[in-house]
Amino acid sequence: MDLSGVLFFPVTPFDADGRVAEGVLAEHLRGGLAHGPGAVFAACGTGEFSSLSEEEHARVVAVAAEQTAGRVPLFAGAGGPLGAALRHARTAREAGADGVLLLPPAARGPRYADYVRAVAAEGVPVILYARDHLVLSPQEVLDLAAVPGVVGLKDGVGDIDRMQRIVRAMDGRDFTFFNGLPTAELTMPAYRAIGVGLYSSAVFAFAPEIAMAYLAGNERLLGEFYVPLVELRSKVAGYAVSLVKAGVRLRGLDAGPVRPPLADLAPDHLAELDRLIKIGLELT
Repeated sequence: MDLSGVLFFPVTPFDADGRVAEGVLAEHLRGGLAHGPGAVFAACGTGEFSSLSEEEHARVVAVAAEQTAGRVPLFAGAGGPLGAALRHARTAREAGADGVLLLPPAARGPRYADYVRAVAAEGVPVILYARDHLVLSPQEVLDLAAVPGVVGLKDGVGDIDRMQRIVRAMDGRDFTFFNGLPTAELTMPAYRAIGVGLYSSAVFAFAPEIAMAYLAGNERLLGEFYVPLVELRSKVAGYAVSLVKAGVRLRGLDAGPVRPPLADLAPDHLAELDRLIKIGLELT
């Protein structure tokens, strides 16, 4: 699978009544697409996948398909109980998405490979997402990569030693790896050193100018923007998503609040995020 550049994970906007704000989502997508992401990943973690009903998930994917219209690859989130994951995959296929990002099920279990095979059998390419309790060994990745339709791995674990061994075990096979850690820019020097140059950018969702400036080589952003951003993100569990949505609002798009169990930023944290965004934009 040929992906390049920065990967765009849009938020899922909600209106005052708590419904998916499809018009705002469309505007959010158009704004990001104008900056040339390598792909769009809709209704994934940043898009509050775990809080969406299957109907809402389908609408988010449909809006994303309408806006991307084949200009860049489109992937949809999938996961949860097997039945739900299968419906997510069908939704993605029917919308014309290029694949799904398969989030870890609630429990790893000894038959995770069967779970992956069932989703891949729906006929849509699958990128695995290793994070939390889903920590895969090099042999497990080799075995899963042999499943027809499994095309890549998003690493949200951050074990560079393990990733080095996984990349080497794949031995040049046509398989896509990317850094999926929160605020991935901070760890990209380490990932590039082991041959993984692709990454998802939470910052792209609210400040694509900053994300693209970093991609172009603006190293000042690491110390003056990304490091304090990571420190802010680490203050409260769930801020990896809440911070992004707050950033979208600060940039002028009413994306609404995050859904429980997440919480919106405290006022002082929101003020700090606003300050950091201004610094980042000045550095671009």
